[in-house]
Parts: sequence; C-alpha cells; structure tokens
Amino acid sequence: MREVGNTDAVRLTEVSKVYGRRANQVVALEEVTTRFGRGTFTAIMGPSGSGKSTLLQCAAGLDQPTSGSVLLEDQELSTMDETELTVLRRDRVGFVFQSFNLLPVLTVRQNVTLPLRLGGRKVSRARVTQVLTQVGLAQRTNHRPAELSGGQQQRVAIARALISDPAVIFADEPTGSLDTRSARDVLTLLQDSAATGQTIVMVTHDPVAASYADRVLFLADGRLAGELHSPTAESVAERMTRLGAFADEQLLPRVGAARGGQS
Repeated sequence: MREVGNTDAVRLTEVSKVYGRRANQVVALEEVTTRFGRGTFTAIMGPSGSGKSTLLQCAAGLDQPTSGSVLLEDQELSTMDETELTVLRRDRVGFVFQSFNLLPVLTVRQNVTLPLRLGGRKVSRARVTQVLTQVGLAQRTNHRPAELSGGQQQRVAIARALISDPAVIFADEPTGSLDTRSARDVLTLLQDSAATGQTIVMVTHDPVAASYADRVLFLADGRLAGELHSPTAESVAERMTRLGAFADEQLLPRVGAARGGQS
C-alpha cells in the first residue's frame, strides 16, 4: 500500500446528515469522521441505505451536512455559498458516475474539454493529449460516443474528470454498467491515476471493484463500521457479511435510549 501524504485531500469530522423533521426524521449519516489522503484510492462500501452516496455527496460539496465539518484542500465547505461551491466543484473536484453522461454530438476531445470551456478556461492541447493518452484513447480523439464501447466511454468520462487536475475524483458505481473486462480496465486506470498522485474516492457494491483500492471504508446504518487496508475481494466480501450484525449492535443502544425516554 502507498504511503499517505502529509496532507489530506478531503477530511470529514463528525459529519451527520438528517433528512426530514421530528417524527419523520431519517438519519443518513451519524457523526462520521474520516479522511482521504492525497494520492490514495479509497472504496466506500455498505448495504443499501447505509449512507454511501450521502457520504460522497457531502464530501464533494453536492449536499450540505446537517452538522460537522468537511474540509476539501483545507477549505471548509459549510462556509461557502452555492456560487463558491459551484466554482470549487468545477475546478477542484472530478466526478465519474455509472452513467457516462457524454454528449452524443461531441467528439471525445470536445467531451473531455467541455468542463473547461464552460468555465471559460483555456484548453491546452498538450494537456488534452496527455490525459487522453493516460486513459488509452489517444487514437480516438475525433470519435463520437456512439462509436465507442461502454468501457471506452467510461474512460472518456474519467479523462473529463482528470482534465482540470482536481484535488479528488469521486466515482459513484463507475463500473456498474460495464462488462467484467471493461470494468477491470477502468479500475486499473483509477488505480494507476492514484499511483501518480490523484486522490480517488469510489462508492461501489462490488467486492472485486473494491479490491483495486488501497483502503475500503465500511458503512452500516449511517455509521462507520470499520476499514480494511490492502483489501482482497475475499476479505471485502467476508467483511460485508458481518455488517448486518454491526448495524444491529449499533441500533440496540438507540432503541434502549428511546424506550428509556418514553418511560
């Protein structure tokens, strides 16, 4: 496993997210504290409804936590207004989703450079060539999405995320719609990007995908349920089978407190 740098790309401290009010409250995250070091590749796993996507959205500045602190490159997101957050996300955060979100009428090069153009930033041809070479698409510059395989389209999406040299790339189920071979290629690309200093945070439900990461964070019932370093698919799968028991153990004190409050 690579050494974690002296500074963190993202740091969350006692982050909670509650939806609804009073009797209809849903606690999506509860006092989550964790960090994502520069140049690391972290996978986030947990059962459906465990808070994985909420954690990603809070860390990326897409959603504001109810309480707690989120620092991205030492900038406190809770103090920023929506305009400042929009600029931060555009310039310092990259996103990769299960859906490739490519514009069909644009070429590979145009799709990759679109975020820079929308932000009014100059596009360096050398930088575009470098990123497309990094993702293995240097010979596909003028192709349109319909002329590419699913795996190639996802690599275009990764190149688009990399083009601005972001502090962190958040990937939400990036291999969910890919075949096994294409998924392996995309995960290897993310792994290689982390090896060159890019911070990657990936939500996944797949133990094989998680095994490409340096570290796996486990969530259950909105709480951190441990982590695993240098994971294998087998060790991740085995840990996932224990998360249900963890959630039950965490629920008992709250149930007891609720009953005590009613007496």
